[in-house]
Amino acid sequence: MPQADTRVLTAHIPIEIANQVDQMAKKLERSKSWIMKQALSAWIVQESMRERLTQEALADVDAGNLISHESMQAWALSLDSDKPANLTE
Repeated sequence: MPQADTRVLTAHIPIEIANQVDQMAKKLERSKSWIMKQALSAWIVQESMRERLTQEALADVDAGNLISHESMQAWALSLDSDKPANLTE
């Protein structure tokens, strides 16, 4: 099986987190390198999603798809009632 191209990255990790990586690697019977790759990959996916959602939200703002602060407050206050209000503008 051909080896994938890789590059070594280094980082100073707080001892507590490094210990948790050690424990997780032992528990899962995986290398610390595998644990770190999984964690970094998940973080990159999460940050990419956050960026995409931010861009979608900004596009909504640019399109005028907004709810006023007053409407949001009225809706939030209605949540304790028997008949919460619909959040529409």
